[in-house]
Amino acid sequence: MELKRVVVTGLGAICPIGNSPQEAWENAVKGVSGVVSIPEFAEKGLKVTFGAPVKNYDPKDHFSRRDLRRTDPVTQMALYASRQAWEDSGLDLAQEDPYDIGVLIGTGIGGFQSLFAGIEKYMREGHSTVSPLLLPMMLPDSPSGKVAIDFKLRGPNMAISTACATGNNSIGEAYEMIRRGAAKAMLAGSSEVALVELTVATLSNMKALSRRNDDPAHASRPFDRDRDGFVVGEGAAVLILEELEHAKARGAHIYAELSGYGSTCDAFHVTAPLENGEGAQAAMRFALRSAGLRPEDIGYINAHGTSTQLNDVSETRAIKAVFGPHAYNVPISSTKSMTGHLMGAAGGVEAVFSIKALENQFVPPTINLENPDPECDLNYTPNVGVAAEIRHVMSNSFGFGGHNAVLIFSAYED
Repeated sequence: MELKRVVVTGLGAICPIGNSPQEAWENAVKGVSGVVSIPEFAEKGLKVTFGAPVKNYDPKDHFSRRDLRRTDPVTQMALYASRQAWEDSGLDLAQEDPYDIGVLIGTGIGGFQSLFAGIEKYMREGHSTVSPLLLPMMLPDSPSGKVAIDFKLRGPNMAISTACATGNNSIGEAYEMIRRGAAKAMLAGSSEVALVELTVATLSNMKALSRRNDDPAHASRPFDRDRDGFVVGEGAAVLILEELEHAKARGAHIYAELSGYGSTCDAFHVTAPLENGEGAQAAMRFALRSAGLRPEDIGYINAHGTSTQLNDVSETRAIKAVFGPHAYNVPISSTKSMTGHLMGAAGGVEAVFSIKALENQFVPPTINLENPDPECDLNYTPNVGVAAEIRHVMSNSFGFGGHNAVLIFSAYED
């Protein structure tokens, strides 16, 4: 079977540093931090009193009262990003077979705000007060299902949940569907809106979060010697992936080609990565192999770079093992230094940044990298972005449970 080529023809995003792909990219180029204090967390007595919320966004401006009652914010942000991507792509359902277009939007946690509120209501007021819509609001497949309903899309529809690798796995598996001819186009990406006290409490007690309550803007500092944990963020991003010939036939604008995808599991620990990054190494190698590329072909790596002690060192070791001497030449950066860690949504948003880097021939910075860790000695583009000649971008995502997912985007050539 001849595998199809897959291209990106639409982008949508909402994240802590911008409510569109362009706004988010412009702020990433400037090195803007989206991390802020959250007074409600301090009032509740949490040990961590900051995070990276979406800003200048009121869901009442974008959704009907009925939809707001019936959907969790994780679904609302997935819809927000999907509408942007669909409009950007120029797709017209009147000209398409709805069975040719599918949706694969993942989430690491799902409708956590609705679940948390429902449990509180149940404990306070009893079972008869629990919303009959609680279950569909909290299910992780709700974003994909609701997007399909709103857009009238009847092709393949599912959700993937692989913790912080969710976005890359969702985009990668949608890519595989198009490659084998199961769909002509897919809305693919991820959403996560779990910046609530229960999430922050459990991650804080796990000692996974930074505790720089007095200086939140500098809390997310991937690869820095003084890093002390990640910062919880929220948002969503959706790409329109399309079979190349279908995109060309309708005259679509092509941002990039999705040329490679690799996915593995550490099979080691529920939260910690393998210290040598062996699983991450394999995922990067599989992505390179599927793209038909050598390590030397990669012009930029958007690192997972969470700002935790274990992750940043293991990812550095994995890059060195895969890239050899080129590891010291290829520019790398972690945009989580600006957005915080969007967990399930991270890969989707970072795919947008990767495509924008390719489009603009520019590497965004890793901000707050002031004291390099001797064990993290690669070129992480500290504090100031740089122009670069980029033909291929690798984007890494690694998640709790040992999930590893790597995407490669390439400049489109006919």
